[in-house]
Amino acid sequence: MTITIALLLAAQASAPATPVQDVAAQTQEVAQTQENGGTDDEATGRTGPAPGGEVVVTARRRAESAQRVPIAISVVGGTALAETGTYNVNRLTQIQPTLQFYSTNPRNSAANIRGLGAPFGLTNDGIEQGVGIYVDQVYYSRIASATFDFTDTDRIEVLRGPQGTLYGKNTTAGAINIITRAPSFEPEARVELTGGNYSFFQGKASVSGPLVDDKVAIRLSTSVTTRRGTVYNVRQREWQNSQDNQSFRARILWQAAPNLDLTLAGDYNRQNPNCCVQYYARVGATQRNANRQYGALAAAQNYAVPSTNPFDRLTDIDVDVRAKQELGGLSLVGNWDLGGATITSVSAWRFWHWDPSNDRDFIGLPITSASNNPSQQSQISQELRIASNGDRSLDYVAGLFYFHQKIDTQGLQIQGPAASAFLLNPTSAGGRNPATLNNLTSRNTIGFTNTSAAAFGKLTWHPTDQLSISPGLRLNYDKKSGDYVSLVTNGTNTALTGDQSGVLSPQSYAPEFDNWNLSGDLTVAYDFSRDVHGYATYARSYKSGGINLSGLPLNAAGTAVDLSVQTVDPEKVNHLELGLKTQFADRRVTANLAVFYTGIDDYQATVNNGQLAVIRGYLANAGRVRTAGAELDTAFRPTERLNAYFNAAYTDAKYVRFRNAPCPPELSGGSIATAANPASAPGRIGSTASPSFSPVVCDISGQVLPGVSKWALSFGAEYDLPVRVGDVAGQVYLGYDGSYRSRFSSSPSPSIYTYVDGYSISNFRLGFKTERDFNVFAWVRNAFDENYFELLATQSGSTGLIVGQPGDPRTYGVTLSKSF
Repeated sequence: MTITIALLLAAQASAPATPVQDVAAQTQEVAQTQENGGTDDEATGRTGPAPGGEVVVTARRRAESAQRVPIAISVVGGTALAETGTYNVNRLTQIQPTLQFYSTNPRNSAANIRGLGAPFGLTNDGIEQGVGIYVDQVYYSRIASATFDFTDTDRIEVLRGPQGTLYGKNTTAGAINIITRAPSFEPEARVELTGGNYSFFQGKASVSGPLVDDKVAIRLSTSVTTRRGTVYNVRQREWQNSQDNQSFRARILWQAAPNLDLTLAGDYNRQNPNCCVQYYARVGATQRNANRQYGALAAAQNYAVPSTNPFDRLTDIDVDVRAKQELGGLSLVGNWDLGGATITSVSAWRFWHWDPSNDRDFIGLPITSASNNPSQQSQISQELRIASNGDRSLDYVAGLFYFHQKIDTQGLQIQGPAASAFLLNPTSAGGRNPATLNNLTSRNTIGFTNTSAAAFGKLTWHPTDQLSISPGLRLNYDKKSGDYVSLVTNGTNTALTGDQSGVLSPQSYAPEFDNWNLSGDLTVAYDFSRDVHGYATYARSYKSGGINLSGLPLNAAGTAVDLSVQTVDPEKVNHLELGLKTQFADRRVTANLAVFYTGIDDYQATVNNGQLAVIRGYLANAGRVRTAGAELDTAFRPTERLNAYFNAAYTDAKYVRFRNAPCPPELSGGSIATAANPASAPGRIGSTASPSFSPVVCDISGQVLPGVSKWALSFGAEYDLPVRVGDVAGQVYLGYDGSYRSRFSSSPSPSIYTYVDGYSISNFRLGFKTERDFNVFAWVRNAFDENYFELLATQSGSTGLIVGQPGDPRTYGVTLSKSF
């Protein structure tokens, strides 16, 4: 923050006469006009302005028209977020087809764009995401720290494709840029209240106004969300997968001089839901012997799940679940106008504390009685930029960035009395004795530090009024270091037996990684006319390398950990994109098209550990992946009363080369294959007399990447009619928003058992709103009560049990908002 303070002192000493506005304040006026009925065409996912209007974005660190910026970008305004019930990143996927978000709990979350961003599976502290999350220009290093409810949000910009020059090396897939409402010198207040089934309640409120004439303004915002769970635990007699979120945000704007403004912001968020549970979805055959398949193991324990239909939403897990987290921070943003250029400083400190409780065997038997990884993270960041002002033949942005992060994690895994039967051969002495694995405990102490520094710049040259050429470079340095210590004890405090160490093995290692890399991009844009704009982009980008902090596999002899896989190489990205942005019919129709090809060498993928009960795999570099496709964003306003939109994404994402991948469930669980005993046919169920054999690794080259639907659509419309209620004039409106995703693989290695079927969701709303300050509407989401899974996973130990996380059932309610 010393840089920001230095800016203040220098500006006060010599302040030019021309006033300056914060970029967020500039775009606030446009967004406010849109929300008040003028040009809100970005609402409900529409991309593009209404007739005579422009949607202004800050995607390239300056205020620009969304239609003219040569980036594939979607913008969702604050009104659209409220009316579509999009109050977090997960719900944003329903109106943004190319965005994918998967989460088994806040820590184990991943945001992907065009199928890229983060490895599919449980989180590994030692690597970073490939989709950058920014809130008011502050970088959020963990997707978990961005699982808050949107509070007092002006707009969200979703930038697709590598953004490494201006947004950093870890935006190889894209960026989500969240902009909250700026403090106002005009007094104002907003209140929004929502109630619905499942005891849903959400309250949001904000107030803003001057503190010192036209010098200092403040904005205070708060949000509360609660909802009863949608899954009933028949054993614990309680609803699970609930919501319980509270947040508070404050921003103080100081117009320190006509050419200088400073914004001090702070936020605090607390979440403590009874969450998150996955449970029985189906059973598949593995290569285990018949008496070690899930059905036989459950029968031997006289156990049956409450229902084999997952959409009955019943579970009987025997461990309390908890997903408690606290997150927040402080930031100071300064903008100093020098006339020809503006200097911007962004100083920030953030924290994230995670306190979970999970049942990772997913059923009501005491197999894994605890699998928790409480974690505490803190980060500091400093960015300093200079950007040219005004229209000129040569525009530029240049800057420096520094980031430091520290994470401390305390892992705990405890096996229960049923673990012996499920994880060992039930016919062996160890497998017949519940005491063999009962109370086998692994306590893990994990430390991690991450330091990154960068210098970056981007030029835009306008050789003619229609043509612009924009090269960009970013030089980046990363250093990561960690330590992983796993202490394993048994229930008798004696030396570990072979059965016990085969399930949980003591480990201790201290990985380190450091690397320099250079990212670059080149965009050529051409304005064919006032309403037709084209661009072509090539980008060479990097996602930082990392270190494995979830335990390592044993060596071939099974005597020690394999230290050769303790680090992960950076991903190297080559990206090509062509885009065309058009408007016609007096700007009543907007149609934007982008086609892209992205190839990644050394793709960071999840690989299974051969140990039976290890919950988490480790990370390794796949040879090469690629994603290619096309995106169409359209908006229509045939009349002043009707708005409609249709967005489509076709994404073909595949492993080009991955020869040492983990094997899918149908090929796992058998004895190690040899030349004399080759791997069994997929899905064969073995027997004690004739054991099945599994390959050590599988070649999945040519198969699809996990989590990516080949087709994803969002579409909708809103129609309104003018009415008068007494002396109040307003509009009655009817809105519809729909989305569709085709089937996708829910496993790093595609499996016949873990494909999620395609599904569609329909949402309706009917309401009344006045021109500026009042809105009330009834809504129903997932109106046709579509049964679908958000993701599927496998139980540890290759038993064949597939567990799932169903999406929300039909919900309905009423929302009322009022501005003052």
